[in-house]
Amino acid sequence: MARRAVQEINAGSMADIAFLLLIFFLVATTMDIDTGLSRLLPPMPEDEEQEDDSEIRERNVFVVLINRDDQLFVEKEVVDISELKQMTKEFFVNPEDDATLSEKRELTVDYFGTMMVSKGVISLRNDIGTSYGKYIAVQNEIAAAVNELRNEICMQRFGKKYDDLDPLNEAEKDLIDAVKKVYPMAISEAEPKEIK
Repeated sequence: MARRAVQEINAGSMADIAFLLLIFFLVATTMDIDTGLSRLLPPMPEDEEQEDDSEIRERNVFVVLINRDDQLFVEKEVVDISELKQMTKEFFVNPEDDATLSEKRELTVDYFGTMMVSKGVISLRNDIGTSYGKYIAVQNEIAAAVNELRNEICMQRFGKKYDDLDPLNEAEKDLIDAVKKVYPMAISEAEPKEIK
């Protein structure tokens, strides 16, 4: 009886097929987009614009704390996150010149002239055990408050929302810079630590 030779399988193209499948799944798979903060750090102020940190008075600091249980404290009071945006806006605007809210300083801004702007800074601190979702939600509320203020002043002065200004258009870029001087995103974030 003659033995039949076992035919070998040509495995030369197996690596090519595996590589093509890998490429296919990489291209065809959708990835979840992580939540995060898109922030562009402001440039260093010019020497004449730099303020001494020791000059920041207590009333000009809006203290926002998040503890390990994700409780939100604003100025030592427990607050629901839905109230944070309005409280932030009121702190910056201070329409009644309330002694507990931020002071104002006179500033000359292109397109606006001389006006009174807030000296306020938001101090945001969180506990080591604070959830990332709560931290992002608080950041979003603060940013939304500043953006609403920017939109409001743009509508009053120029009949156009701040969000609709085109940073690629040179004239509108100057408007954006001017509005940012009136309502800067003044957030000071401290290193996470244990908050009781």
